[in-house]
Parts: sequence; structure tokens; C-alpha cells
Amino acid sequence: MKIILLVILLVTLFFQGYSTGSTSCQGRCDEKYNSQNKCHCNSKCSQYDNCCSDFEALCNAPAPGLSCQGRCGEKYNSQNKCHCNTKCGDHNNCCSDYTSLCGSSGGGDGGSDITDAEIKSMSEALYALDSNKPSASELIIDSQARVPNSETSSQNDLSPRPLFKFLDEASLFSKPSYAAFVALLDNYERNTGTTEDFTPQQLAEQDTFLKEAMSNTELGRELYAFLFTKGRYSSEEEFLHDLKMMWFGLYSRYAGKMDSSGFEHIFAGEIKGGKISGFHNWLQFYRLEKQGLIDYYSHSFDGPWTSYPDVLGMQFMWDGYFKQVGSSIIGCSPEFDLAVYSLCYITRPGKQCKLSLGGKPLVIQTYTWDKSSYGNGKKYIGSAFPATP
Repeated sequence: MKIILLVILLVTLFFQGYSTGSTSCQGRCDEKYNSQNKCHCNSKCSQYDNCCSDFEALCNAPAPGLSCQGRCGEKYNSQNKCHCNTKCGDHNNCCSDYTSLCGSSGGGDGGSDITDAEIKSMSEALYALDSNKPSASELIIDSQARVPNSETSSQNDLSPRPLFKFLDEASLFSKPSYAAFVALLDNYERNTGTTEDFTPQQLAEQDTFLKEAMSNTELGRELYAFLFTKGRYSSEEEFLHDLKMMWFGLYSRYAGKMDSSGFEHIFAGEIKGGKISGFHNWLQFYRLEKQGLIDYYSHSFDGPWTSYPDVLGMQFMWDGYFKQVGSSIIGCSPEFDLAVYSLCYITRPGKQCKLSLGGKPLVIQTYTWDKSSYGNGKKYIGSAFPATP
């Protein structure tokens, strides 16, 4: 009888540890969502900030060669895929578990690590400072049909009208940051595998945009001041140079050709393998829709904001190529787009970045480009976009 009671006790304890009441991911990685669980262990939990405390360690562990296990404080080695020394934060090339394994001094020159709370606070500051965003009378959209996530690949045109009903170009495009941004959008060949070849004028347009967006707006200056105080940059000149390399530096997505950059991929959009790649900017969408090159089909996500900026996850056709879900921040200024993505890439490269806009959460997913680098091993932006459910 004692043996039977002992077995029952052990079984009870086992299920108590791993039932919906468990706060561990032990044995639960990739489980389906269950509203009764105290915390979660699937790919969506980071987005909703409800992962169990050991999710990263048990379910999201880095692949071999991409961890700082046993490597904290090692000397720089250009052959390593990621790094684990005090300079890696400055160069956006730390391994994903650097902070958890090696401490919080990710920034070089003793710069402290930047917390999620600080990022959220900065995003609220940028949101409040976006004085160049369109008003409700300057931008009117017609979102029309909404589809469930299960139908985003159906390629059904459920919206007979354009997404953009009205945009006050006279008001918005006369603003220096808008004019500088729009000037860049026709500088790219959208097909990967074709080398990008810029004229001196086009290269100068890159500098003009960074100056107008970052140096000549209060929003851009606020972002620099924040990163300066955190030890990420020692001067505005260093900051702007890094942004130029990070966003406009060329790398190869196909056939060894210098055919892509973070700016082209995220803001202008590309075609790779017969599909739209990137394309996460509302002004580019408006511009191409006006030219008759984009056919808006539907949306699968609409953010909780009732004023601009908002977020949409859209289905559309771009001159014969389909995008299953293209998420964009709608109705923000070009400097806000650039600042938010830069903030997230600099502080959370290759990760999800948790923001707050007007008290409502927004997650930005960033990706590093790991096949080439600039400077002392810094990584180009591979992609960045709003993560939508």
C-alpha cells in the first residue's frame, strides 16, 4: 500500500510541475497556445510578453557557434559568427545570449546595456515628437476587407478600391524629410541579382535624407542623444556614418551581386525568387499604388491605434508579384520610420524589440545580415518590420 501511495504522489507531483499551472518550459517547447497556462513556450510568446522565464534557455537556445557559452570576454576573432566581448554591443554583433551569460556591459567603452523599459520610454518620446506625421485630414485610407491569418495566401482581391483614398501631397511632400525620402525610392533596381550602381547625385541623396531625418528634426536629435548617453556613439558624425553604412551599405542577396541594402529591402522593396521581399513602407505603397503598380487585396491585421501612426498587415500584388503579409507603420513621418527601426536594430539586433506608442504595444522584428559586414565586424540591417499576429 505504501508503494502505491508513493507512486500516486510522484505522478501527482509530476503533473503539477508540467500542467497548465507550470511556470517552466521544461517539456513544453512549441506547445499550442492554452489560455489556462500561466506562461507560454511557443514562438509567439515573445511578441505577447508572456513567455515562461526559462523559455530562452530551453526553447530558443542559439545554434552551435552562435552562443556565448564558455566564450565571455574572448578576444575578437573575425572568423566567429557572433561575439562575446565588451565591444560587441557597439558593433551589433553580440551573440543572442551575450547579455544573459556575460553580463550587461554590451556597449563598448563601458556603455551600459539598454533595458526594455528604456526602449519603450524612448519609443514613446519618438512617438510624441513626430510632428511631421500626417493629420487625419491629410491622410485618409480605406482598409476594406479583413481576412483571417489562414487566408492570407489565397491571393483573392477582396478590396475593389485603392488602400489610399487621399494624401495631401502639397502639404506633406514639401517637408524636407519627405522630399528627401521620396527622392531615394526610384534609385533602386527591385530584382535581386542585379548590381546596384549609384550616380554621385544618388549617393548625395542618401546623405541628404540622413541629415534631414536625423540632424534636422527634434525626433532624430532625441534618438542620437539617447544613444550617446548610452555609450553607443561618441559623436553625431559617428552616429550618422554608422546609419549610412547600416542602412545604405550594399551587400549581396543573390548570385554574388551587390544588389541589396537595408534601405532598399525595407523601404523600397525587392523581388527575389518570384516573390516580394521586404517592402514595409507606407509612402512607397502610396506612390506605387498611385502609379497603378500595386493592387491592394486585403489586410489581416489592423493595430489598436485610432490615430496616426497605425499598423497594417496587408496582402497585395506589386506589378505581378504577390505579398502574403506586408506589415507597415501607416501614417508616420520618414524620420519616425527610420528612427524606430534604427533604435530597435541598434539595441536589439536580430531580435524582437518591444516598443510602446501612445501606451499601446508594438513589436518590431529585426534581422541582421550575417554574410558580410562593415567596419570592425558590424552587421548590415537584413530586415526590420512590425511583427503582426
